[in-house]
Amino acid sequence: MFNLEEELKKLPAKPGVYIMHDKWDNIIYIGKAKILKNRVRQYFQSSRNKSAKIVQMVSHIQYFEYIITDSELEALVLECNLIKEHRPKYNTMLKDDKSYPYIEITNEKVPRLIIVRPSKLKRKDAKLYGPYPNVTAARKTIELLNRLYPLKKCKNMPKKECLYYHIGECLGYCINKIDDDVVKQMVDEITRFLKGDDKVILDKLDKEMNLCIEKLNFEKAKELNELKNFINITLKSQLIDLNDNIDRDIFGYAVYKGYICVQVLFLRGGKLTQRESSIYPIIMDEVDDLTLFISNFYDLNNIKPKEILVPSIIDEDLIKDVLNINVYKPVKGKKKELIEMANKNALNSLKEKFELVKASDEKALSACTELKDLLKIESANKIEAFDNSHLFGSYSVSGMITFTLGLPDKSNYRKYKITSSHHDDFHVMKEVIYRRYYRVLMDNLEKPDLIIVDGGKAQITAATEVLNSLNLNIPVCGLVKNDKHKTSDILYNDKIYDIDRTSNLFHMLERIQDEVHNYTISYHKNIRSKGALASILDNVDGIGEKRKNELLKKYKTINKMKEATVLELSEILPMNVAKEFHEFLKENNFEK
Repeated sequence: MFNLEEELKKLPAKPGVYIMHDKWDNIIYIGKAKILKNRVRQYFQSSRNKSAKIVQMVSHIQYFEYIITDSELEALVLECNLIKEHRPKYNTMLKDDKSYPYIEITNEKVPRLIIVRPSKLKRKDAKLYGPYPNVTAARKTIELLNRLYPLKKCKNMPKKECLYYHIGECLGYCINKIDDDVVKQMVDEITRFLKGDDKVILDKLDKEMNLCIEKLNFEKAKELNELKNFINITLKSQLIDLNDNIDRDIFGYAVYKGYICVQVLFLRGGKLTQRESSIYPIIMDEVDDLTLFISNFYDLNNIKPKEILVPSIIDEDLIKDVLNINVYKPVKGKKKELIEMANKNALNSLKEKFELVKASDEKALSACTELKDLLKIESANKIEAFDNSHLFGSYSVSGMITFTLGLPDKSNYRKYKITSSHHDDFHVMKEVIYRRYYRVLMDNLEKPDLIIVDGGKAQITAATEVLNSLNLNIPVCGLVKNDKHKTSDILYNDKIYDIDRTSNLFHMLERIQDEVHNYTISYHKNIRSKGALASILDNVDGIGEKRKNELLKKYKTINKMKEATVLELSEILPMNVAKEFHEFLKENNFEK
């Protein structure tokens, strides 16, 4: 039996990692400490300053264990590795898995510009430029460069010219012999631009614009001027003069009402190219949280700059040892000003978003408490909800969503394609409940506090029968809809519970019902569309098994296929087949 007071007394005054467990033996939090004795004790000391998240976490701690290390560095590395392995519920800072997109100039005889993520990149010698905190920014940049530089666009060299050639965005490498020096010059200019030097492109735009004016092509000249203005606005305004071209990442932070915002500024070629902020609840200490964030920042985004700048609270030697990169803590000058800029941006982002984040968390936790008290169950912090969908017995599927602490936990959403020959709701519910909770038992997964089925007594009975057969004691309730097919009441233990329409509980249940319905319907439509699309493709001339599979893999649905341009379809199909198929899709009204 774990005796908290006795175990706290045994804690050593040494560095190490502590691991918090809940009553199901699940790891819910992992942290590091310079002195284990002091840090772990803090969690169990009464304090009015503890955030709701800490209070919530501590209430679920059944026992803890710890690992002693020789140094704080070893503790930090071990903490990072253990968090990656176990992904505890309350280590929210490292759950984003942000992998920023980069632009790659492919290493081909005739290069292409593509968007990649380092986490999925297998080539070590890839020429990457970025990062871009969102894909849209990367796509806009590629779109701009493709309009100015006619590099190859097709992944595989076609046998004849494509549409890009006819619109002037490709030199026709498939039919023409292009001087290598021409290609090299284009690549050099693109590289300079992606590194922050926009002079060449701006000069190029000026020349083309003047030429268009001479030829009285004012529409084209206007278009080129708009491109020039776009570059000036997005790039010139972000000039940071440090008298060098060193690539740097600058980390700033701000703390406000129990939350920390980390702001990262990306400097490339003397320009502030991008910025990104992340907001998390502080579990214990902003120093440790910020250290952990920086230490893990390049795990997925493994393109490290030449150096990084960090705030004064950070142990730069510790970060340097972990990342094997130059780390500086500036105390004056322009680099210090950059840190202050990052800190200011972090505080602004935090204050703008805090009230919304805090309100959402508080309402969600309140709803969980209301539900627990209403049904008189032990807890409602983890809810799993199910819904079924089919079309006259065909394409039968189920969806499961998870709400943790009153908010969607999308990493734990699941889809089920029904295998039973019985497609009524009773048998479908029995199948999906069995598949889900047999897996929970086999893999020793955390069980939910409550199961919600989108249905009435029949669905509840089906779920309960399966749970009883598995010797699982998990409460099951159903959501009752009114005449307008909207969330109305809760059915639990053969009793209907009326819910206040203005309460946090009602809004949470309404959200759960909508979320699981939309998630399941979306999966159902996808399955139906794939089946219909496969059938359609089987009857189209020029589309064999290989091309059919490529189309299905890329587009997945009929709607996405219909939205594709001829040019996009020609990346898989020959141009003549792409045109015919495009017209075929437009002319026929297939089921959506």
